[in-house]
Amino acid sequence: MDESMKQFQKKLTELEVEAEHHLLARQQLVENDRLRNGNREALTALRKRARTTMSSVPSPFKSMMRGVAGSSRPWVQEVCNTCGNHNTSEPTWMMFPGTDLFARIPFHAAHTILEIDQAKLDFEPKKLQSIMKEKAYLLSESGVLADKISPGLLKSLVTLNEKRK
Repeated sequence: MDESMKQFQKKLTELEVEAEHHLLARQQLVENDRLRNGNREALTALRKRARTTMSSVPSPFKSMMRGVAGSSRPWVQEVCNTCGNHNTSEPTWMMFPGTDLFARIPFHAAHTILEIDQAKLDFEPKKLQSIMKEKAYLLSESGVLADKISPGLLKSLVTLNEKRK
């Protein structure tokens, strides 16, 4: 085979691999969004069950001020944002992610597990989006996406930094 044909074949293979990585990252992003939505719905259901919202739970300062009046209760009472005044040890059925196993665990443990998972699931899309940006930039530099997005515009989008609030 001619040397130029081998180089062309090698370059084409590299482009296909990069495009495949881009599509895989995009598919993982869609799957992650589905999991995040399910997790968010479960947390909302638990908050409805406890009849709380993130802003409806009394602050620890109010609990502290009630303790100053001379009662034997501790001055500071920890208040969970999700539980509020709900019974934290009430058994709650929960299906663990990735399994077909239901477990009956305390209410507080159930929403704590879901909140930790939600924090992880909120971080994952940012990582996947940066991978997608990198792959799209590499494909654009090779001229594959020139008819869709100009390389200059894509480079300016890829170099944007997302800052955490």
